[in-house]
Amino acid sequence: MPESPSSSTTGLPTPLDSGWVGGRRARYDMSGRVRGTIGHVGDQPAGVCAHVAVHRSTWPHATIRAVHIEDALAMEGVYAVVTGADLHKQFGDRLLTGPAFADQPALAYDKVRFVGEPVAAVLAADLATAREAVDAIFVDYDELEPVYDLDDALRGTSFVHDELRPSAVFGDLRHLSGVRDTNVNYEYILRHGEPEEAAAGGARTVSGEFWAPPTHHVPIELPSTTAWVEGDRLEMLTTTQTPSYVRQTVADLLDLPLSRVRIMTRPLGGSFGAKMYDRLEPLAAALAWHTRRKVHLPASREESFLLTTRHGARVRSSLTAGPDGELVSAIADVEYDTGAYADVGPRITAKSGMVSPGPYRIQHAGVRSRCVYTNKPSAGPFRGFGVPQVTWSHETLIDELAHELGEDPYQFRRRHLLREGDIASTGTRMHSADFLGCLDAVAERIGWDTPLERGAGRVRRGRGVAVGVKAVLTPTIANATLQLNQDASATLLISTVDMGQGSDTIMAQIVADVLRMDSHRVHVVKADTDVTPYDTITAGSRSTYHTGNAVRRVAEAMRTRLVELAAEQSGQDASELELVADGVRHTGTGHTAPISELIRTRFGARGATLTTEANFTSTWAPYDKETGRSEKVTEHWFAGAVGVRLAVDTATGRVHIEHLAVAGDVGRAINPTLVEQQLTGAAIMGIGHALFDQLVISQGQLVNGTLLDYQLPSIRDLPDELTPIVVESPHADGPFGAKGVGETGILAVAPAIGNAIRDALGIRLTRLPLTPESIVTALSEEATR
Repeated sequence: MPESPSSSTTGLPTPLDSGWVGGRRARYDMSGRVRGTIGHVGDQPAGVCAHVAVHRSTWPHATIRAVHIEDALAMEGVYAVVTGADLHKQFGDRLLTGPAFADQPALAYDKVRFVGEPVAAVLAADLATAREAVDAIFVDYDELEPVYDLDDALRGTSFVHDELRPSAVFGDLRHLSGVRDTNVNYEYILRHGEPEEAAAGGARTVSGEFWAPPTHHVPIELPSTTAWVEGDRLEMLTTTQTPSYVRQTVADLLDLPLSRVRIMTRPLGGSFGAKMYDRLEPLAAALAWHTRRKVHLPASREESFLLTTRHGARVRSSLTAGPDGELVSAIADVEYDTGAYADVGPRITAKSGMVSPGPYRIQHAGVRSRCVYTNKPSAGPFRGFGVPQVTWSHETLIDELAHELGEDPYQFRRRHLLREGDIASTGTRMHSADFLGCLDAVAERIGWDTPLERGAGRVRRGRGVAVGVKAVLTPTIANATLQLNQDASATLLISTVDMGQGSDTIMAQIVADVLRMDSHRVHVVKADTDVTPYDTITAGSRSTYHTGNAVRRVAEAMRTRLVELAAEQSGQDASELELVADGVRHTGTGHTAPISELIRTRFGARGATLTTEANFTSTWAPYDKETGRSEKVTEHWFAGAVGVRLAVDTATGRVHIEHLAVAGDVGRAINPTLVEQQLTGAAIMGIGHALFDQLVISQGQLVNGTLLDYQLPSIRDLPDELTPIVVESPHADGPFGAKGVGETGILAVAPAIGNAIRDALGIRLTRLPLTPESIVTALSEEATR
């Protein structure tokens, strides 16, 4: 795809001037986000309403005998107290929601399945009264045997759910309906060749058990939902990145047609997966419909820790090399702890399990990936969609295998990385996935081939690299509607939610590039299911590719319509006309008809609009049930790499990152500045997961569910130097060759840091996070051997 024209040769505006594709245009909302002037959902006045607080379970697994609400109801300012039994009586099993399994009630009505599960809701005149009233509620429980961890779950002496209830969302799970006596709700199997036999006959095998703990998203903006009944419709303003999904869920819950449910959003203050699928919305909708009151349901910071987490994951894996150093076998047994409710765990289990062998040419591969219920807060989507957990495993193993073989870890990876046209272990061909370019870039930036002063005292220094691969969510649907206004500005209607990633800005750039206009004159309408068209989801780094393709198509349709309109009005042949910055120009005479005049002449009125619409739907080939392989398991691949140079204080175990370089193949950078910011933000989050982040759950109780106790990286924990690197390997079907980038930078951070620690100290750690305590303990154990 050719670059946008340069003013130096054509006289037209440059991408930088007009914010076209490739231009480093600032985000339209940059000042508002920095200054706090953007109106988020929680900033909108709720008006006259009932404020809602929730009474939560104190047991991880117990049958509900009785919920005593009398004292709460008697308090002044309390309008109503609603229990799970009340809602179940009205809505029946429709109260159970979830994208994979209909397993999660808005309020527990038969039994509770984790500490902190909602049991009753208080509606009051103000939030303080509601929160005081929930403390007056008392629940009688009969304790059940809890399932605290993966070992308990797989032992199978107690079950979190009596049977599996697939939802209507994921049709491929229907065959699991009614399955009983199991805590494994989904299993994905990948078989390529004969991995066990190949491993047995290999020359060198490395293996290990790896652990990545549950973590929390910690977006700055807290979840908040306001719901009300307007006539015979349910309307809602909520912090969601999936408005189309929430609309369908609420309609099913209330047994309403889609036309009687409206979901509105505002710009989100971060999410990273925390505001996807079912969070506060089913409860708010049920309460508003049940009581016929407008309800306002905000979550406190402590409550947000209970809404969703990242999956804790255990990976038992091995990697085998043949006599010439070729990779002959990769085997992995992956277990995702999905907590009390499945959420989207089965999708994570499959789409992350399939890449657990890594982005390498491997002759034989075998993977078993399972999604497992436990009595913990539910786990769901998180930046990376489960892939960082398996990347921790495969990038540690290949690094250790290189050391075992006496080879350079960077060069060893380089030799085995998948190239363009190679077939991955999943059976899908690689396209626009420049692992080699990403790895070379980060290795060069951290000075891999230059001598390193390693230190001889208590501070030791080392370097490490790692590579990540991820599939994009496939298949999904994106729609776009474009209005071209009579003043030559444009209004774009899409349901992609801007969470801070800059999607509204780049979609405006795509429109502007196609229509040869200033992108600042393109307004993107906030998601509103009454106004903006259907979009599957804002997640999985899919929006640039999927919505971007829909937006490019809708802009191209508008360009065609303008040319046809000019031809109709001028009597000229459309083939002799082209759209330029000033309007539609005749290529022979140079005469240009301004867009404003074309639209005014067409309608005979000022202020009229032209409208076009477009759709983009990605396709895939479902994987074979026996082998888990598919010729097209994804619409495109994400490829990224991380290089780290660090120092470790052997006395305290403290890690200081001197330089972190993160590279991502984005296909084509629609806006290089935003791409670099996404790579940087993802890498910083990855540093947290590597060194700090973990949810500590003891006997079912979340121990550190506050920002006083949950450790995040501060500015003092950031690298001395952090270098984002944009790699461009254009995708044949991407908009201007582009793909997504939001998750690429996080995939390989933890193993790159772990590999650098191994290089510095000679110790191999396999459990995250890599805390000072774990490093000092490993050094002590090494010294006693």
